[in-house]
Amino acid sequence: MPPPPSEQDAEVWAATQNAVHGRQTKVRISVQGKSSAAVVLDALHVRVVGRDTPEGGTAYHMGQGCGSELTPRRFTVNLDADRPIVHPKDGEDGADGGRVLPAVRFPYRVSADDPEVLLVDATTQTYDARWYLELDWSSQGRTGTIRIDDHGRPFQTASIKGMPHYWYGTDDTGGRAWVPLDSD
Repeated sequence: MPPPPSEQDAEVWAATQNAVHGRQTKVRISVQGKSSAAVVLDALHVRVVGRDTPEGGTAYHMGQGCGSELTPRRFTVNLDADRPIVHPKDGEDGADGGRVLPAVRFPYRVSADDPEVLLVDATTQTYDARWYLELDWSSQGRTGTIRIDDHGRPFQTASIKGMPHYWYGTDDTGGRAWVPLDSD
């Protein structure tokens, strides 16, 4: 396995390795209106389009940060549930010394001057799940639903339970390499 790339190149690198997200997929959604007119974000839904038994393999841990000046609204999704639901989650204001920001349920209001960032943390301990999100909105008497997926394909998140886990660190000889990670 080649060394991990810089964060901005991770998607292309993972595709060349035929990799899928293991246990967790974080989806960051930036939403902003086109004008000063309010757009109401009414709901966020998860749609699971398939579940299979995960294939065997090896799990490689690549840390990724969130990085934003906007504090995202956080959500969790358990892809193992019979009917997965997007749940709001308390957040943390990193700019304010880690102050807890209480979870806020839909609806949200956005406009050109008032954007929102939604961070969805979808997990599975059991399946190889394929899924996408739908964001319901309304504005000035119009309504719609926006599909959020992986460039036209469903997201794919697979359980890594029982797989060997590695992270890119310092090996016994002092060199940089994929080394075993104590895991669950």
